[in-house]
Amino acid sequence: MNRAARATIDTAALRANLSAARDASGGARVMAVIKANAYGHGIVPTARALAGADAFAVARMEEATAIREAGLTQRLILLEGVFHAEQLEQAASLEAELVVHSPEQMEMLEQYEGRHRFPVWLKIDTGMNRLGFPPERAPELERRLAACASVSGSPRLMTHLASADAKSDPVTPAQIRRFTEATAGMAGERSIANSAGVMAWPESHSDWVRPGIMLYGVSPFEGRCGTDLGLRPVMTLASELIAIKRVPSGGRVGYGGVWTASRETRIGVAAIGYGDGYTRHLRSGTPVLVRGKIAPLAGRISMDLITLNLEEVPEAKVGDEVTLWGEGLPVERLARNAGTIPYELLCGVTQRVAMRLV
Repeated sequence: MNRAARATIDTAALRANLSAARDASGGARVMAVIKANAYGHGIVPTARALAGADAFAVARMEEATAIREAGLTQRLILLEGVFHAEQLEQAASLEAELVVHSPEQMEMLEQYEGRHRFPVWLKIDTGMNRLGFPPERAPELERRLAACASVSGSPRLMTHLASADAKSDPVTPAQIRRFTEATAGMAGERSIANSAGVMAWPESHSDWVRPGIMLYGVSPFEGRCGTDLGLRPVMTLASELIAIKRVPSGGRVGYGGVWTASRETRIGVAAIGYGDGYTRHLRSGTPVLVRGKIAPLAGRISMDLITLNLEEVPEAKVGDEVTLWGEGLPVERLARNAGTIPYELLCGVTQRVAMRLV
Protein backbone atom coordinates (compact mmCIF):
# COMPACT_ATOMS: atom_id res chain seq x y z
CA MET A 1 0.00 0.00 0.00
CA ASN A 2 1.72 3.17 -1.21
CA ARG A 3 -0.68 5.74 0.21
CA ALA A 4 -0.08 6.76 3.81
CA ALA A 5 -3.71 7.80 4.37
CA ARG A 6 -5.83 4.68 4.72
CA ALA A 7 -9.23 3.60 5.95
CA THR A 8 -9.50 0.12 7.44
CA ILE A 9 -12.99 -1.36 7.18
CA ASP A 10 -13.86 -4.02 9.77
CA THR A 11 -16.27 -6.34 7.97
CA ALA A 12 -16.91 -8.39 11.12
CA ALA A 13 -18.07 -5.16 12.81
CA LEU A 14 -20.46 -4.52 9.91
CA ARG A 15 -21.99 -7.95 10.37
CA ALA A 16 -22.19 -7.51 14.15
CA ASN A 17 -23.97 -4.18 13.75
CA LEU A 18 -26.43 -5.73 11.30
CA SER A 19 -27.17 -8.40 13.90
CA ALA A 20 -27.67 -5.67 16.51
CA ALA A 21 -30.15 -3.91 14.22
CA ARG A 22 -32.01 -7.15 13.63
CA ASP A 23 -32.09 -8.00 17.33
CA ALA A 24 -33.41 -4.53 18.20
CA SER A 25 -36.16 -4.64 15.58
CA GLY A 26 -38.44 -7.26 17.02
CA GLY A 27 -38.58 -9.51 13.99
CA ALA A 28 -38.85 -6.78 11.33
CA ARG A 29 -36.96 -7.34 8.11
CA VAL A 30 -33.85 -5.24 7.57
CA MET A 31 -33.31 -2.94 4.59
CA ALA A 32 -29.64 -1.99 4.95
CA VAL A 33 -28.99 1.57 3.77
CA ILE A 34 -25.77 1.64 1.74
CA LYS A 35 -26.22 4.89 -0.19
CA ALA A 36 -23.45 7.52 -0.50
CA ASN A 37 -20.80 4.85 -1.09
CA ALA A 38 -22.06 3.08 2.03
CA TYR A 39 -21.54 6.24 4.08
CA GLY A 40 -17.96 6.39 2.80
CA HIS A 41 -17.14 2.75 3.55
CA GLY A 42 -17.23 1.43 -0.03
CA ILE A 43 -20.58 0.35 -1.43
CA VAL A 44 -19.63 -3.02 -2.96
CA PRO A 45 -17.47 -4.41 -0.14
CA THR A 46 -20.01 -3.17 2.39
CA ALA A 47 -22.87 -4.83 0.52
CA ARG A 48 -20.93 -8.09 0.41
CA ALA A 49 -20.29 -7.90 4.15
CA LEU A 50 -23.97 -7.17 4.75
CA ALA A 51 -25.21 -9.97 2.50
CA GLY A 52 -27.36 -11.19 5.40
CA ALA A 53 -29.63 -8.15 5.09
CA ASP A 54 -33.10 -8.74 3.61
CA ALA A 55 -32.65 -5.87 1.14
CA PHE A 56 -30.39 -2.97 0.26
CA ALA A 57 -31.47 0.66 -0.05
CA VAL A 58 -29.63 3.14 -2.28
CA ALA A 59 -30.32 6.69 -3.40
CA ARG A 60 -29.16 6.79 -7.02
CA MET A 61 -29.27 4.63 -10.10
CA GLU A 62 -25.47 4.52 -10.25
CA GLU A 63 -25.40 2.92 -6.82
CA ALA A 64 -27.93 0.30 -7.87
CA THR A 65 -25.88 -0.43 -10.97
CA ALA A 66 -22.72 -0.95 -8.93
CA ILE A 67 -24.52 -3.46 -6.73
CA ARG A 68 -25.82 -5.50 -9.64
CA GLU A 69 -22.54 -5.36 -11.57
CA ALA A 70 -20.87 -6.85 -8.49
CA GLY A 71 -23.17 -9.86 -8.85
CA LEU A 72 -25.27 -9.12 -5.75
CA THR A 73 -28.88 -10.25 -6.08
CA GLN A 74 -30.56 -8.98 -2.91
CA ARG A 75 -33.74 -6.94 -3.14
CA LEU A 76 -32.73 -3.41 -4.04
CA ILE A 77 -34.78 -0.28 -3.32
CA LEU A 78 -34.22 3.08 -5.01
CA LEU A 79 -35.08 5.47 -2.17
CA GLU A 80 -35.55 8.45 -4.49
CA GLY A 81 -37.17 6.46 -7.27
CA VAL A 82 -36.41 7.44 -10.85
CA PHE A 83 -35.87 11.02 -11.93
CA HIS A 84 -36.78 10.63 -15.61
CA ALA A 85 -39.05 8.27 -17.54
CA GLU A 86 -36.15 6.87 -19.56
CA GLN A 87 -34.65 5.54 -16.32
CA LEU A 88 -37.52 3.08 -15.92
CA GLU A 89 -35.99 0.61 -18.35
CA GLN A 90 -32.69 0.82 -16.51
CA ALA A 91 -34.46 0.23 -13.20
CA ALA A 92 -36.22 -2.74 -14.79
CA SER A 93 -32.94 -4.24 -15.97
CA LEU A 94 -31.58 -3.91 -12.43
CA GLU A 95 -34.75 -5.40 -10.92
CA ALA A 96 -34.91 -2.42 -8.60
CA GLU A 97 -37.91 -1.55 -6.46
CA LEU A 98 -39.09 2.04 -6.81
CA VAL A 99 -40.08 4.55 -4.16
CA VAL A 100 -42.84 6.76 -5.55
CA HIS A 101 -42.95 10.17 -3.88
CA SER A 102 -44.19 12.67 -6.50
CA PRO A 103 -47.03 13.15 -9.00
CA GLU A 104 -44.47 13.06 -11.82
CA GLN A 105 -43.34 9.59 -10.79
CA MET A 106 -46.94 8.41 -10.62
CA GLU A 107 -47.46 9.61 -14.19
CA MET A 108 -44.26 7.93 -15.38
CA LEU A 109 -45.51 4.57 -14.11
CA GLU A 110 -48.99 5.06 -15.53
CA GLN A 111 -47.56 5.95 -18.93
CA TYR A 112 -44.92 3.20 -18.98
CA GLU A 113 -45.43 0.86 -21.93
CA GLY A 114 -42.72 -1.69 -21.19
CA ARG A 115 -43.32 -5.26 -20.12
CA HIS A 116 -41.66 -5.05 -16.69
CA ARG A 117 -43.77 -4.87 -13.53
CA PHE A 118 -42.20 -2.83 -10.72
CA PRO A 119 -42.52 -3.49 -7.00
CA VAL A 120 -43.17 0.00 -5.60
CA TRP A 121 -43.13 1.82 -2.27
CA LEU A 122 -45.57 4.70 -1.79
CA LYS A 123 -43.85 7.39 0.27
CA ILE A 124 -46.06 9.37 2.62
CA ASP A 125 -44.87 12.67 4.08
CA THR A 126 -45.85 12.63 7.76
CA GLY A 127 -43.82 15.65 8.82
CA MET A 128 -40.38 15.68 7.22
CA ASN A 129 -41.75 18.00 4.49
CA ARG A 130 -39.19 16.80 2.01
CA LEU A 131 -40.29 13.91 -0.22
CA GLY A 132 -43.66 12.18 -0.22
CA PHE A 133 -47.40 12.68 -0.57
CA PRO A 134 -49.73 14.17 2.06
CA PRO A 135 -51.21 11.50 4.35
CA GLU A 136 -54.78 12.29 3.28
CA ARG A 137 -53.93 11.27 -0.28
CA ALA A 138 -52.57 7.84 0.70
CA PRO A 139 -55.80 5.83 0.08
CA GLU A 140 -56.35 7.36 -3.37
CA LEU A 141 -52.72 6.90 -4.44
CA GLU A 142 -52.54 3.37 -3.09
CA ARG A 143 -55.57 2.49 -5.23
CA ARG A 144 -54.02 4.13 -8.30
CA LEU A 145 -50.80 2.21 -7.90
CA ALA A 146 -52.64 -1.06 -7.27
CA ALA A 147 -54.55 -0.52 -10.52
CA CYS A 148 -51.46 0.51 -12.51
CA ALA A 149 -50.45 -2.05 -15.12
CA SER A 150 -46.73 -1.41 -14.55
CA VAL A 151 -46.91 -2.13 -10.81
CA SER A 152 -46.39 -5.58 -9.32
CA GLY A 153 -48.51 -6.58 -6.35
CA SER A 154 -49.75 -4.37 -3.54
CA PRO A 155 -47.89 -1.08 -3.11
CA ARG A 156 -45.66 -1.05 -0.06
CA LEU A 157 -45.88 1.94 2.26
CA MET A 158 -43.11 4.12 3.64
CA THR A 159 -42.43 7.30 5.59
CA HIS A 160 -39.31 8.90 7.07
CA LEU A 161 -38.79 10.14 10.62
CA ALA A 162 -37.50 13.69 10.98
CA SER A 163 -36.51 13.81 14.65
CA ALA A 164 -36.20 10.24 15.90
CA ASP A 165 -32.76 11.06 17.32
CA ALA A 166 -34.46 13.35 19.88
CA LYS A 167 -36.06 10.90 22.29
CA SER A 168 -38.26 13.45 24.05
CA ASP A 169 -39.47 15.20 20.89
CA PRO A 170 -43.24 14.71 20.36
CA VAL A 171 -42.77 14.91 16.58
CA THR A 172 -41.90 11.22 16.22
CA PRO A 173 -44.99 9.75 17.91
CA ALA A 174 -47.09 12.23 15.93
CA GLN A 175 -45.48 11.04 12.67
CA ILE A 176 -46.05 7.39 13.55
CA ARG A 177 -49.67 8.13 14.39
CA ARG A 178 -50.25 9.98 11.11
CA PHE A 179 -48.74 7.13 9.14
CA THR A 180 -50.78 4.50 10.99
CA GLU A 181 -54.01 6.42 10.44
CA ALA A 182 -53.26 7.18 6.79
CA THR A 183 -52.51 3.55 5.94
CA ALA A 184 -55.23 1.88 8.01
CA GLY A 185 -56.81 -0.99 6.10
CA MET A 186 -54.15 -1.09 3.37
CA ALA A 187 -52.56 -4.40 2.46
CA GLY A 188 -48.98 -3.34 1.73
CA GLU A 189 -45.92 -3.92 3.88
CA ARG A 190 -44.79 -0.89 5.87
CA SER A 191 -41.46 0.77 6.69
CA ILE A 192 -40.89 3.67 9.09
CA ALA A 193 -37.78 3.25 11.24
CA ASN A 194 -34.32 4.63 10.50
CA SER A 195 -31.39 3.88 12.86
CA ALA A 196 -32.75 6.12 15.61
CA GLY A 197 -36.17 4.54 15.16
CA VAL A 198 -34.67 1.07 15.46
CA MET A 199 -32.94 1.97 18.71
CA ALA A 200 -35.41 4.28 20.43
CA TRP A 201 -38.91 3.87 18.96
CA PRO A 202 -40.10 0.24 18.91
CA GLU A 203 -43.54 1.38 17.75
CA SER A 204 -41.87 2.42 14.48
CA HIS A 205 -40.48 -1.02 13.62
CA SER A 206 -43.39 -2.27 11.51
CA ASP A 207 -42.61 -4.81 8.72
CA TRP A 208 -39.29 -3.32 7.61
CA VAL A 209 -36.63 -1.19 9.30
CA ARG A 210 -34.06 0.89 7.42
CA PRO A 211 -30.87 1.14 9.51
CA GLY A 212 -28.11 3.32 8.11
CA ILE A 213 -25.59 4.99 10.41
CA MET A 214 -25.84 2.31 13.11
CA LEU A 215 -24.58 -0.32 10.65
CA TYR A 216 -21.29 1.59 10.57
CA GLY A 217 -20.99 1.53 14.35
CA VAL A 218 -22.00 5.15 14.87
CA SER A 219 -24.66 6.49 17.22
CA PRO A 220 -27.63 8.33 15.70
CA PHE A 221 -28.01 10.23 18.98
CA GLU A 222 -26.17 13.45 19.77
CA GLY A 223 -23.80 13.17 22.70
CA ARG A 224 -23.49 9.38 22.53
CA CYS A 225 -21.06 7.05 20.79
CA GLY A 226 -21.85 3.82 19.03
CA THR A 227 -19.89 1.84 21.60
CA ASP A 228 -22.26 3.19 24.29
CA LEU A 229 -25.08 1.45 22.39
CA GLY A 230 -23.35 -1.88 21.86
CA LEU A 231 -22.22 -1.08 18.31
CA ARG A 232 -18.77 -1.69 16.88
CA PRO A 233 -16.92 1.04 14.93
CA VAL A 234 -16.32 -0.08 11.36
CA MET A 235 -13.92 2.49 9.90
CA THR A 236 -10.52 3.41 11.27
CA LEU A 237 -9.00 6.38 9.43
CA ALA A 238 -5.24 6.46 9.81
CA SER A 239 -2.01 7.76 8.33
CA GLU A 240 1.61 7.97 9.50
CA LEU A 241 4.15 10.44 10.73
CA ILE A 242 6.44 11.53 7.89
CA ALA A 243 8.48 14.13 9.77
CA ILE A 244 9.28 15.29 13.31
CA LYS A 245 10.88 18.60 14.20
CA ARG A 246 11.43 20.92 17.14
CA VAL A 247 9.76 24.30 17.06
CA PRO A 248 11.29 26.96 19.35
CA SER A 249 9.29 28.83 21.95
CA GLY A 250 7.22 31.43 20.12
CA GLY A 251 7.42 29.54 16.82
CA ARG A 252 4.22 29.56 14.78
CA VAL A 253 3.02 26.41 13.02
CA GLY A 254 1.16 26.05 9.74
CA TYR A 255 -0.82 28.41 7.53
CA GLY A 256 -1.65 31.67 9.27
CA GLY A 257 0.44 30.69 12.28
CA VAL A 258 -2.70 30.15 14.37
CA TRP A 259 -0.86 27.84 16.78
CA THR A 260 2.17 29.15 18.65
CA ALA A 261 4.57 27.06 20.74
CA SER A 262 4.55 28.24 24.36
CA ARG A 263 7.92 26.50 24.82
CA GLU A 264 10.22 24.46 22.64
CA THR A 265 7.88 21.78 21.30
CA ARG A 266 8.25 18.54 19.38
CA ILE A 267 5.93 18.70 16.35
CA GLY A 268 4.96 15.74 14.17
CA VAL A 269 3.78 15.99 10.57
CA ALA A 270 1.31 13.34 9.31
CA ALA A 271 0.39 12.65 5.69
CA ILE A 272 -3.33 13.41 5.65
CA GLY A 273 -5.40 16.55 5.14
CA TYR A 274 -8.63 17.97 3.84
CA GLY A 275 -7.78 16.56 0.39
CA ASP A 276 -8.34 13.17 1.99
CA GLY A 277 -11.52 14.22 3.77
CA TYR A 278 -10.02 15.16 7.14
CA THR A 279 -12.00 18.35 7.40
CA ARG A 280 -10.36 21.75 7.82
CA HIS A 281 -13.04 22.63 10.39
CA LEU A 282 -11.19 20.60 13.02
CA ARG A 283 -9.31 23.02 15.24
CA SER A 284 -6.06 22.98 17.22
CA GLY A 285 -6.45 20.71 20.22
CA THR A 286 -8.50 18.10 18.37
CA PRO A 287 -7.34 14.67 19.60
CA VAL A 288 -5.28 12.40 17.36
CA LEU A 289 -3.77 9.10 18.51
CA VAL A 290 -0.10 8.27 18.16
CA ARG A 291 1.08 5.08 19.88
CA GLY A 292 -2.24 5.00 21.70
CA LYS A 293 -1.70 8.44 23.25
CA ILE A 294 -3.31 11.75 22.40
CA ALA A 295 -1.21 14.06 20.23
CA PRO A 296 -3.48 17.06 19.60
CA LEU A 297 -3.65 18.99 16.36
CA ALA A 298 -1.37 22.03 16.37
CA GLY A 299 -2.28 24.53 13.66
CA ARG A 300 -4.51 24.46 10.62
CA ILE A 301 -5.18 21.37 8.57
CA SER A 302 -3.61 21.60 5.12
CA MET A 303 -4.64 19.83 1.92
CA ASP A 304 -2.16 17.00 2.42
CA LEU A 305 -0.71 17.40 5.91
CA ILE A 306 -1.52 17.91 9.58
CA THR A 307 0.79 18.94 12.41
CA LEU A 308 0.61 17.40 15.88
CA ASN A 309 1.92 18.34 19.30
CA LEU A 310 4.01 15.31 20.33
CA GLU A 311 4.99 16.53 23.80
CA GLU A 312 2.93 13.77 25.47
CA VAL A 313 4.29 11.11 23.12
CA PRO A 314 8.07 11.49 23.50
CA GLU A 315 8.70 8.03 22.02
CA ALA A 316 6.95 8.90 18.71
CA LYS A 317 9.08 8.45 15.61
CA VAL A 318 8.78 8.84 11.84
CA GLY A 319 6.71 5.98 10.42
CA ASP A 320 4.43 5.64 13.44
CA GLU A 321 0.75 5.16 12.71
CA VAL A 322 -1.54 8.11 13.37
CA THR A 323 -5.22 7.37 14.08
CA LEU A 324 -7.68 10.12 13.14
CA TRP A 325 -10.79 8.20 14.19
CA GLY A 326 -11.76 4.63 14.88
CA GLU A 327 -10.98 2.23 17.69
CA GLY A 328 -10.22 4.32 20.78
CA LEU A 329 -11.17 7.62 19.15
CA PRO A 330 -14.85 7.72 18.16
CA VAL A 331 -15.79 9.61 15.01
CA GLU A 332 -18.65 11.13 17.02
CA ARG A 333 -16.05 12.96 19.15
CA LEU A 334 -14.36 14.34 16.05
CA ALA A 335 -17.70 15.48 14.64
CA ARG A 336 -18.42 17.48 17.78
CA ASN A 337 -15.01 19.17 17.49
CA ALA A 338 -15.75 20.05 13.86
CA GLY A 339 -19.26 21.35 14.57
CA THR A 340 -20.80 18.74 12.28
CA ILE A 341 -22.26 15.22 12.36
CA PRO A 342 -20.38 11.92 11.95
CA TYR A 343 -22.30 11.17 8.75
CA GLU A 344 -20.53 14.08 7.04
CA LEU A 345 -17.06 13.03 8.18
CA LEU A 346 -17.53 9.44 7.03
CA CYS A 347 -19.06 10.40 3.69
CA GLY A 348 -16.29 12.96 3.15
CA VAL A 349 -13.43 10.44 2.98
CA THR A 350 -12.05 10.88 -0.54
CA GLN A 351 -10.76 8.49 -3.16
CA ARG A 352 -7.17 9.44 -2.27
CA VAL A 353 -7.56 7.32 0.85
CA ALA A 354 -6.67 3.64 0.39
CA MET A 355 -9.42 1.28 1.58
CA ARG A 356 -8.40 -1.95 3.30
CA LEU A 357 -10.85 -4.67 4.39
CA VAL A 358 -10.24 -6.85 7.41
